[in-house]
Amino acid sequence: MAAHATGTFEVKLTPQPPDDKAEGSTLARMSIDKQFHRGIEGTAKGQMLTAGTDVKGSAAYVAIERITGTLAGRSGSFVLQHSGTMARGTLQQNITVVPDSGTGQLVGLTGKMTINIEAGKHSYDFEYALPEASDK
Repeated sequence: MAAHATGTFEVKLTPQPPDDKAEGSTLARMSIDKQFHRGIEGTAKGQMLTAGTDVKGSAAYVAIERITGTLAGRSGSFVLQHSGTMARGTLQQNITVVPDSGTGQLVGLTGKMTINIEAGKHSYDFEYALPEASDK
């Protein structure tokens, strides 16, 4: 049965050179630094590639980030793969745990995350499954 972790996070995106601007679109790369709170307590580091268009609200991104911290009282790290597309303001996103990326007490972690942004504040809902903890 899947478990849920919810909470908030702060994110700092730092543009990395070079940007690529052409007629109708701009390609960019950014580093990601996050601080997660509540359901996940920890930090994340990652890289993001973006494509923006001249049409307001239309863009896309892909990203890989490693989260290190605790989830359900278990410590370790895991990697998330992001893919998002926004068509004139309507966002479609897919954020999943990279298979077999869990370390420490998070080995075997699977799951998917949804990110919400309201009034500039970021929150997440993480639906996940973890194998039973061993008594080793």
